[in-house]
Amino acid sequence: MDFEKLEKIARRAALEAGAKIMEIYNSDDFEVKTKSDASPVTEADEAADAIITDILRDAFPDTLIVTEEQADSHSETANTFLIVDPLDGTKEFVKRRGEFTVNIAYVENGVPIRGVVYAPAKNRLFYTDASGQSVEETGDFALDQAGPVAPISVATPDNGALVVVASKSHRDQATDDYIAKYNVKDMTSAGSSLKLCLVATGEADLYPRVGRTMEWDTAAGHAVVLGAGGRVVRFDDHSDLTYGKPIYENPFFIVYAPGVELKSA
Repeated sequence: MDFEKLEKIARRAALEAGAKIMEIYNSDDFEVKTKSDASPVTEADEAADAIITDILRDAFPDTLIVTEEQADSHSETANTFLIVDPLDGTKEFVKRRGEFTVNIAYVENGVPIRGVVYAPAKNRLFYTDASGQSVEETGDFALDQAGPVAPISVATPDNGALVVVASKSHRDQATDDYIAKYNVKDMTSAGSSLKLCLVATGEADLYPRVGRTMEWDTAAGHAVVLGAGGRVVRFDDHSDLTYGKPIYENPFFIVYAPGVELKSA
């Protein structure tokens, strides 16, 4: 894979999709449908998916693209693949809370080694650069020219005073019970893959997810965490979370800054 090309193409695809999402988000009304798994889907999900897949297929015609909105792709497998969630946090989008993201990742041998996470309503753009370092870009997000970028890195945690981030739409008692095992200084909540990015930037130390997710939900954020020096591990045995699993479904997992003393499930 040409990582310089991937950085430019994935960034542009995320920005173009984000612009379309915001056009629909700011409209007077949009249709919300229900998928077979009872999750919501909107015209923004579908439009963003079409934009991203067209751009990626044109640039990388020989690379498998797995995307949430194209069920046919869920049965395909490869050692290397691109994986896309065109609108992560549809519930946040529908409720107009702004905490939704565009996620694009590249996976190699089970590891998401490059990723882009764009939160268009929050004006935050995170990605791994060509070298694999995670950065946050600021500025006006021009399509053809990156603005100022700054490297991001996970915090050095204080196990006596951790900052924990949890899901805004999927918080439950099991999550609260696990968080209670830690000495927590502050709690925050966020939607979509922003939770992983908050660990990557050092704004949080720990994000446990005790609930169902799919690989397209996490791969891009996972790549950003890795490029910032963090880790994402399975909840049950603390081994690294891997990708390319059957039907692209994740087990429960924990995102953390090294130095956090992980508790058992």
